[in-house]
Amino acid sequence: QVQLEESGGGSVQVGESLTLSCAPSARIWRIIRMAWHRQAPGKQREEVAAITNGGRTKYAAAVSGRFTISTDIRKNMMYLQMNNLQPEDTAVYYCNAEGDNWGQGTQVTVSS
Repeated sequence: QVQLEESGGGSVQVGESLTLSCAPSARIWRIIRMAWHRQAPGKQREEVAAITNGGRTKYAAAVSGRFTISTDIRKNMMYLQMNNLQPEDTAVYYCNAEGDNWGQGTQVTVSS
């Protein structure tokens, strides 16, 4: 079981940027796959970006080119850099590790 703690959410205007952070309780290099998911009101939770401990990344079509997922082994952190945010990016964002470990979520709100 891996505990995960997200931070960095907030309210921004259209076109602005935010960076989300996730701190896992385990050494990040030992976690095979980590991801960011989001859930908007009335919608199902969806994966937006994922990264393996080998550095392979994957993005949902809706965020490709705007979001960047990364890890910092020295700081034992995972990040989601979100640029050019749009109202449809408004959601609670969750950090995930190995598929079944979840953080508590952090709210991102984008206003026009």
